[in-house]
Amino acid sequence: MDWTEKFRKAFVLSYDDGVYQDIRLVEILNRYGLKCTFNLNSGLMEPPYVWEADGVRVERMPPQTLPQLYVGHEIASHTLHHCDLTQLSDGEVSKQVTDDISALEKIFSRSVTGFAYPFGNTDKRVKSLLKTCGVKYARGVRSTHSFGLPDDLLDISPTCRHKEEEIFDLARKFIELKPDRPEIFLMWGHSYEFDMQRGWERFERFCDLIAGHSDIYYGTMEQIFL
Repeated sequence: MDWTEKFRKAFVLSYDDGVYQDIRLVEILNRYGLKCTFNLNSGLMEPPYVWEADGVRVERMPPQTLPQLYVGHEIASHTLHHCDLTQLSDGEVSKQVTDDISALEKIFSRSVTGFAYPFGNTDKRVKSLLKTCGVKYARGVRSTHSFGLPDDLLDISPTCRHKEEEIFDLARKFIELKPDRPEIFLMWGHSYEFDMQRGWERFERFCDLIAGHSDIYYGTMEQIFL
């Protein structure tokens, strides 16, 4: 179903890296009926890549735990090893993308059509290469604080990042909208940031605000943009 046939507003979340904090994130999303696209790096799952961010331990989950966890949500590519594609050769870009997609499709037994740029970095060359790799849409990180549809599906800018102060004001503005054309609220982040900022309660308050509106379509990136 083309969501625009029944709705004029859509809300979607996009979270990166496939870390253990996603377990708590998915539980919250499922409770509120929200959908998310999870952008994963298959080359960093085994052995699991571990690091520390502001005193918080961050660890990527092994592949065998993921299909059951992410049921009802979308899986997209984030490159094999979380590389800045603008710094790689054409061949390296293609390998980072196609190998990641191939591995994710094997893990999840489903097609992978979407992508999120590591560090948000892209350019005309990279976008052209992504298209040859079969990528249908790609998300960056630059906040627009707006809800308009993107001009380029390989360069989708989010409305905001979850840690921005404006998220509640943006949510209220979006809820009040009565548009005559499709509008999209896209928010992104990393689930480990909720531990860094003690932000889980704040995020739940946001979910309680944005969820459950009969005039809003809640879907994944693929469902909304393709």
